[in-house]
Amino acid sequence: MGRAVIVDEKFCFEEETQLTVHKTSVFFPGDGFVVYNPKGEVMLRFDSYYGPHPLPKDELVLMDATGNCLLTLIRKKPSLHQRWEGLLGEKMEKESPIFCVRRSSIIGRSNVVVDVYGDPGEEYQIDGSYPQRCCTIFSTSLASSSKEPMAEIKRKVDPSTHVMLGKDVFLLCLRPGFDSAFAMALVLVLDQMFDDADIDDGDDNADPSPAVEDSSS
Repeated sequence: MGRAVIVDEKFCFEEETQLTVHKTSVFFPGDGFVVYNPKGEVMLRFDSYYGPHPLPKDELVLMDATGNCLLTLIRKKPSLHQRWEGLLGEKMEKESPIFCVRRSSIIGRSNVVVDVYGDPGEEYQIDGSYPQRCCTIFSTSLASSSKEPMAEIKRKVDPSTHVMLGKDVFLLCLRPGFDSAFAMALVLVLDQMFDDADIDDGDDNADPSPAVEDSSS
């Protein structure tokens, strides 16, 4: 499959790449995200300052390392499917979204579907359990019903101790040519869709749910 450039060519890697994602705390727990490239350099970030118990956010801004706005993610209301839309750069009046993210069903556990506008055949599906940091972003073909893995969210293991790290540090593994900024935008939306505050951190060996929703809900 060719390059999947949604945000910018510079966020696409020529080889399979693992980014480290850290759910950060500036003033309060779970305040934002920082994404590091394989060299340990800050590549992407998301910040919020809404207090220790924030309400669900309706507008998210993904930035590069210097604070430039790359994508604005807007929660559409009302929406039973928890629909989000992504816009390039800062939110501007009458600007059209370039993709939308939504749950495939409002009943029970469901996967997440991503529609990319401008190409009616371009669609992605996210399967797995985000609260357990174990899910895959697939490119799907509407014509052949095939699925090709493009990115994966998974737990990170400390290479020196071989101990699995907590869920606030995880890996975003990318296939060659897949837009890392677009992939991280999907992580931000998943984090809003599926609250993992009540997940038992001690249950690290439990089998992940087959859906992106927490199996305990």
